[in-house]
Amino acid sequence: MKKKRIMAAAFSLMLAIGNSTAAFAMEEEASELVPAVVETEENSFAAEITETEQELTAVTLNEVAHSIFYAPQYVAIELGYFEDEGIDLTVVTGFGADKTMTALISGEADIGFMGSESSIYTYSGGAADAPVNFAQLTQRAGNFVVARENIEDFEWSDLIGKDVLGGRAGGMPEMVFEFILKQNGIDPSEVNINQSIDFGSTAAAFSGGQGDYTIEFEPSATALEQEGVGYVVESLGTASGYVPYTAYCAKESYLEEHPEIVQAFTNALQKGMDYVNSHTPEELAAVIAPQFPENDEETIATIVKRYYEQDTWKEDLIFEEESFELLQDILESADELEERVPYEELVTTEFAEAAVE
Repeated sequence: MKKKRIMAAAFSLMLAIGNSTAAFAMEEEASELVPAVVETEENSFAAEITETEQELTAVTLNEVAHSIFYAPQYVAIELGYFEDEGIDLTVVTGFGADKTMTALISGEADIGFMGSESSIYTYSGGAADAPVNFAQLTQRAGNFVVARENIEDFEWSDLIGKDVLGGRAGGMPEMVFEFILKQNGIDPSEVNINQSIDFGSTAAAFSGGQGDYTIEFEPSATALEQEGVGYVVESLGTASGYVPYTAYCAKESYLEEHPEIVQAFTNALQKGMDYVNSHTPEELAAVIAPQFPENDEETIATIVKRYYEQDTWKEDLIFEEESFELLQDILESADELEERVPYEELVTTEFAEAAVE
């Protein structure tokens, strides 16, 4: 009887051990299956996308105009440089520096892209949180003189007594135009400059019969040529020399509160600038074509080549003091500046310098 009890106990022990071993094996097998499911390529990719979306910071940029003139910016957008820097960028076109500055001051935009004269006007007006320029994109004027006839040997004196569709008084396009006239011994009053037409509408007005000449950015200048109603006869960029035409700015408070965002934004722009300066017009046209669906790649390449030839884009984004002082010279020439403003108050180069290191 005692022997039977011992055998029964031994059998029970063996059964318990067997069940435990089986349970452990099942748990081990299950634990091996779980990571296999999580680490599938599809699930891993989905996890990466979710993580990336969470890391992107929303930034609203208000640009003065949508033009091939600003190609480095569109390269950065199309090649994903902003996303690479953690920025979810929304671009709004202001159609005029006054409107772009209003959007920036009101808080509708985080960053403004326009002629730097607007920041000088705002500062001179006593703004408490004046915009500060942190990156210069273009170093030449980007507009052209378009005539009704193809004038092979155009002279600036040809404009005397003619009707010209110009820009807004106090705006960079108009001031550079008048600056060039004066450099060529022509008083702007000798030219009938129409400043009543909104920015972006002058090409349509010219196409409709207004004016003997019009001052146009691309792609409007080339579009008028393709329509057969106008001919590009001169470049304001070539005639004016190096001018700090457009730059990025943000309110001083934004720069102080979000330096990492501004640096990331500047880094993306510098990558776009590097691409522009190391690729052909045809390669560049292929990249930015989605930004300009109204133009074919051949037309875009033609426009890019035109900008390349006049040395439009800088190699870096650093806004030099010499350029800022030249800008103030132009403002004074146009009687738009009563008192010069300090470079240090309206320009910071720390972000642009870091972007090229």
